[in-house]
Amino acid sequence: MEENQNGKKRNLENREEKPEGLPSEQKRTEPEAAGEAEPHSELEALKAKVTELEESVEFFKDQLLRKAADFENFKKRTENDYVNFTRFANEDVITELLPILDDLTRSLKAGRERREFGPFYKGIELIHSKLMKTLEALGLKPIEAVGQQFNVDYHEALMQMLKENVPPHTIIEEVQKGYLLHDKVIRHSKVIVAGNSEEPRREISEPKDETNKGDESSEKETQ
Repeated sequence: MEENQNGKKRNLENREEKPEGLPSEQKRTEPEAAGEAEPHSELEALKAKVTELEESVEFFKDQLLRKAADFENFKKRTENDYVNFTRFANEDVITELLPILDDLTRSLKAGRERREFGPFYKGIELIHSKLMKTLEALGLKPIEAVGQQFNVDYHEALMQMLKENVPPHTIIEEVQKGYLLHDKVIRHSKVIVAGNSEEPRREISEPKDETNKGDESSEKETQ
């Protein structure tokens, strides 16, 4: 009887010991769960870092492309400025030489009209030809005028007059030749332009003054 009771007591003790083991099992599993969470958080941090670095790379790449484009534009502007400077460096000198060219042209015209100036005419013609070739090599070109339609970009009208069988606004006479330096007008051609039949002759180089009109009309009335 006593042995049976002792066996029952041992069984009860064993049953009571089992629940005590449960906390120890939980304690073993908690570090394992923490170990699994730590690698996961490190991976997320690495992914965030990679994303941040990729954004930085894109930002600096965009900045580099912008700076490269700005430098290329600056380089082109500098080259264009240098080309324009070299092309028009002699503009002032050529402009000062144009009156001399005009004098030579007038001398040639007078020489053609008087045969007794034959040797003199030949000399002036040679000087004119050499000077013109030198200036043309520097980019000087005469502006076409007679027979052309009047263009304010190239011509300056001194007078408008009627001429038969000539359309209005056609240049009928060139008073002073104009010139281009490369593609830039350095002197406009001074010309006479064909007008309409109702306006046979009218100066158009200066605007009409309305006050003068009033003075003229008042003078006529007093007369």
